[in-house]
Amino acid sequence: MIRLDRAGRTFKVRRNVVHAVRDLSFSVAAGEFVGCLGPNGAGKSTTIKMLCGILTPTSGTVRMAGLDPARRRTTVARRIGVVFGQRTTLWWDLPLLDSFELCRHLYKVDRGLFRSRLDELTETLDLGAFLRTPVRQLSLGQRMRGDLAAALLHAPDVLVLDEPTIGLDVVSKAGIRDFLRRVNTERGTTVLLTTHDLVDVERLCRRVVLIDHGRLAFDGSLEQLMATAPGQSSIEDVVTRLYTGGARPPGDVARQ
Repeated sequence: MIRLDRAGRTFKVRRNVVHAVRDLSFSVAAGEFVGCLGPNGAGKSTTIKMLCGILTPTSGTVRMAGLDPARRRTTVARRIGVVFGQRTTLWWDLPLLDSFELCRHLYKVDRGLFRSRLDELTETLDLGAFLRTPVRQLSLGQRMRGDLAAALLHAPDVLVLDEPTIGLDVVSKAGIRDFLRRVNTERGTTVLLTTHDLVDVERLCRRVVLIDHGRLAFDGSLEQLMATAPGQSSIEDVVTRLYTGGARPPGDVARQ
């Protein structure tokens, strides 16, 4: 394409199509705890947003809890819980408890079930001291615990987490990791976690999916991930080498 500017000079405009996600295929079984890794701009958040129905893929098939999230967004929303670490789903100027009440109405949760779930989550996440505090006055760790509770009040089948421990101190991270482990093992909730914190992955995930440039770079267990770079003792070193092309998963390790 050629255009003229106001001075009559010509210049060329080139347009490049960038595929945020391309040829990416994987599935997550009920009850799994899967970590989704990748460098900034790899396509992780785009993938999560397609799974949640926020974005619609230009081609291919997406299923969440057996449903097409782009066509059945409301139904899918009732079956999943979502936490974005850098964005809250809570109402900023309302007390935390009022946010939970609004979530009850949004998800049409029976009042009796809501009360029992809220009591359980309040005890497990230690929310009692600040239930009546406006969300804007909560610390980051308190707000994150509130977001997790809000995402679980309707007892979703799947919990999607995007950087849930970002910016938290060591104690807060440990508490949230312990809570997520219990949600997965005791309730059987399927969890999909995207994070740059590899300690989250080591402590929680039995399986790792690595996305790079919108494509699947690795899909397997932590042990298989470590096997892609013999001699490396740190998961951080292994993942860094995969990001930079220093290691390639053997054919019998990566599940394409």
